[in-house]
Amino acid sequence: MLLWVVMALMTGAAVMAVLWPLSRRISGAESEARGDVEFYRDQMAEIDREMERGLISADQAKAAKAEAGRRLLRAHAEGGPAISATGEPALRRRRAAAAFSLSIVPLIGLAVYGVLGSPQISSRIDAEAARAEVVRDFAGALAKIEAHLAANPEDGRGWDVIAPVYLGAGRYEDAARAYAAARRLQGESVDRLTGHGEALVGAAGGVVSAEAAAIFAEARRLDPTSAKARFYAALSAEQDGDAAQAMVEYRRMIAEAPAQAPWVPIVQARLGRLETREAKPVAGPQPASPEILAMVEGLDSRLARHGGTEPEWARLVRSFVVLGRPDEARDRLAKAKSALAADAQAVASLDRLGQDLGLPTREAGR
Repeated sequence: MLLWVVMALMTGAAVMAVLWPLSRRISGAESEARGDVEFYRDQMAEIDREMERGLISADQAKAAKAEAGRRLLRAHAEGGPAISATGEPALRRRRAAAAFSLSIVPLIGLAVYGVLGSPQISSRIDAEAARAEVVRDFAGALAKIEAHLAANPEDGRGWDVIAPVYLGAGRYEDAARAYAAARRLQGESVDRLTGHGEALVGAAGGVVSAEAAAIFAEARRLDPTSAKARFYAALSAEQDGDAAQAMVEYRRMIAEAPAQAPWVPIVQARLGRLETREAKPVAGPQPASPEILAMVEGLDSRLARHGGTEPEWARLVRSFVVLGRPDEARDRLAKAKSALAADAQAVASLDRLGQDLGLPTREAGR
C-alpha cells in the first residue's frame, strides 16, 4: 500500500512540473508592456470621443491618433509574446496542453513501471533468502546433532530427537538406525516403535517386511488403538495377498476413528481400491497396480542383494503367485531354499509353502 502512495505522489509531482509553466503568472515587465498597450488603445478611443463632441478638429484628431498609433505599435512590439499568450486561442492551447499532460504523464509512468519494475521482485527475493536461511540453519543444527552423537553414541535423547528428523527427510536407513538406538537406550514407546517400523518400510520401498511387521505388532500390544500400527498391519496383510483380512482391519479403523482424524481419507482410499479389485470377476490373473508392482519389485531386489528371512522370502513367493507369475514364484522359492539351506526349519516351512501354492520344488539355478 505504501508503495502505491509513493508512486501517486511522484506522479502528481511530475504532472505539476509540466503544468507549472503553463499556469504561471506573467512577469512584471510583461505586465507593464500589456498595460501600455491597453493605455494607448484607450487614448485612441478617447480622441474619437473628443472629436465627436467638437473639442478638437479632425486634423488634430488625426495627428493625435497617428502619434498614439505609433506608440501602440511600439508597445505591442515590446510585449508581443506576453500579449499573444493571453488571448483566447492561446488559452485554448494551454488548456489542451494541460489536459494532455494530466493524461499522458501517468500513462507513460505506468507503462515504464510495468516493463521495468515489479513490487513482487523484492518480496520474492526476500522470501527466497528467508527459505535459504532456514535450510542453512536446519542443516547446521542437524550437523551439530550428528557430531554430538558421533562423540556420544550412548545419548539416547539425541537419537530420539534426530530419528523423526531423518524419517521426515526421507533418510529411511538413517532413521531406522536412530530409532533402534533410541529404543535400546530410552526404552520402548509406541512412537519409537511405529517410527522404527515406518522407517523400515520406507527403506524397503514400501514393503512391510517381517521385521517391520513384528515391530508394529509390539506397538499394537502397547497401544491397541495406534492408528499407524493398525494401518501397517492391514497393509502387511494386503501385501501378503490376504485382502479379506486387510479390508476387515481398514473398516474397523474407519468405524473407530476419532472425529476429523487426518488419516481417515488414506485408509478409505486403500479400502476403496481393495473393494473394487475384489468385486471384479476373476477370469485369470489380474493386472496389478503400479504401486503393488513397485513394492514387489523392491522386495525382490532387496532380497536378491542382501538376502532375507524366511517370512520375507515367503511373502515374495506368494506375491508372484498372486500376480499370476508362477515361473518367477517357483524360481524365488528355489533361491530362498538355497539361501536358507543352513536353516532346516526354514527350508521345511518353504517346502510346505510350495505345496500349498502348488509350486513343484526344484533346486535354484535349474
